[in-house]
Amino acid sequence: MNTKKLFSTIVMAVVVLISGCSKDDSEQATGEAPIVSSVNPENGTLNVPLDKTISVVFNQEMKASTFDSSSFTIKGTTSVAGTVSMIGKIASFTPTTALTANTTYTGTIRTTVQNTFGQTLETDYVWTFSTGNTLNPMVISTDPINKATNVVLNKVVAVNFNMPMNQTTINTNSFTIKQGTTVIAGNVTYIGTTAYFKPSASLMANTLYTVTITTEAKNIQGTALSSNYVWTFTAGATTAPTVISTDPLDNAKAILLDKSISATFSIAIDPKTINDKTFTVKNGTVAVAGIVTYTGTTATFDPSANLLPGTIYTATISGAKNMAGIALANDYVWNFSTSSSLVGNVVNLGSAERFGILAGVGVSNNSGFSEIRNMDVGIYPGVRSSVTGFPPAIIVEGAIYASDDIAPQGIGAMLIKAKQDLTNAYLFAEGASTPAPATVSGDQGGKTLAPGIYKSTSTLLIQSGDLTLDAQGDANAVWIFQVASDFTTVGGAGGNVILSGGAQAKNIFWQVGRSATIGNYTNFKGNILTLTSITMNSHATLQGRMLARNGAIVMTDTNIISKP
Repeated sequence: MNTKKLFSTIVMAVVVLISGCSKDDSEQATGEAPIVSSVNPENGTLNVPLDKTISVVFNQEMKASTFDSSSFTIKGTTSVAGTVSMIGKIASFTPTTALTANTTYTGTIRTTVQNTFGQTLETDYVWTFSTGNTLNPMVISTDPINKATNVVLNKVVAVNFNMPMNQTTINTNSFTIKQGTTVIAGNVTYIGTTAYFKPSASLMANTLYTVTITTEAKNIQGTALSSNYVWTFTAGATTAPTVISTDPLDNAKAILLDKSISATFSIAIDPKTINDKTFTVKNGTVAVAGIVTYTGTTATFDPSANLLPGTIYTATISGAKNMAGIALANDYVWNFSTSSSLVGNVVNLGSAERFGILAGVGVSNNSGFSEIRNMDVGIYPGVRSSVTGFPPAIIVEGAIYASDDIAPQGIGAMLIKAKQDLTNAYLFAEGASTPAPATVSGDQGGKTLAPGIYKSTSTLLIQSGDLTLDAQGDANAVWIFQVASDFTTVGGAGGNVILSGGAQAKNIFWQVGRSATIGNYTNFKGNILTLTSITMNSHATLQGRMLARNGAIVMTDTNIISKP
């Protein structure tokens, strides 16, 4: 065979080989780690049949030999016995006996599973579902894991829940660490769905510790863990590097949009372990593009474009190691929010504007024929079963949307966007400063207030009479009330909001740092934006919106919410 013909044959063979590769094969060959594409039942599903076979679909073919009862687990109050099988991209778990009724289960796919190229899942995949009509709070992971050894002495112990918890119930009474019978002193914090226990002093080397999350820990709706969650770990003899300061600080507000984010370590860090994989900044679940640099003991993240105005960002340092190869004891996570580029005191509700009610975990109509007029009702991350009392409550020219709706397509993304827009509006209202806020306190009943920003450093009331908002002839006049704690109107002698001088309910914003209660028979005006919950007492009416970032919204008896 001559050279030209040999070359032609080789080329043809290569073409055939390439053309015969599927898209999935080519994607795997690039070295991409496998991910979970979907699960059945989905995360948060209720009323799952007791004879259900649980399945997981991956984005690529997986190695069947890596799937067993240790890499694919189902756990309720105890571990569920079952058979694990793997065919192509689909793994299945068939319980040996029927699941237990009215029980919340946790499914876990561990990082020991591999694709056909030997690549593993980057992190454990965990989700929960229930055989009853409620999803109970439960611990789904811990750091250190149960029976871990050689834990660093400056370890911050973390526990992750399957849903948002009531932060006030996560404390040193509900989250304890003991060495024998001796209680370890420390500080407990809570971010997202994760609680952290930072001991006041370093742990003792080569010592066994017992950690307990008690049934005092409750979710936002007040439901407690079904039982104490207990695990142990043993401290080693090493100390890990730590993050000693950040810029911006944790929970900093009104950060400039062109801000560089930095973290300073206790000792020198191996530069090879500081990059855009170990130092991340996110807006919700969306990663911010940027460049990471390291000088001295400080790592800096420079975003590729300006940050978004009025937005909460989460920065995370994970996996960074010192020169001896010892990693941070824990991921270091902190939050900050940017200033708004909006001019004046205009509060932009964005896509949240379509909702008369938008809640985090529950919407209820306790009794009576309540109405929501010309607006929608939404709940996220709560599910449709947490919307109760509809009927007898009705929605006129609107609909109910919940996080677990499967039709029409895109409901989940729409609700996520609406909650983010609500968060942005809440933060803007909270930090609004033009014109300069006037300080108010106590009972506002009987007063008349001109347009502007009114700031209370604690609770605020409308009790002894009605509050009049006078636009003085300006139909575009805006009021922002910044209430640091709870806001309450008391029906009977007063508590109504009266509009005069061309004032419009759509231009009134009540930013409430905790919860709001609208009193009996109160006629209220404006958009209520709370961090936690909102309650409308008997026969109260609202021309405006009830928007709760984290908690529930309760209509007590025959309430009416109309579009402003």
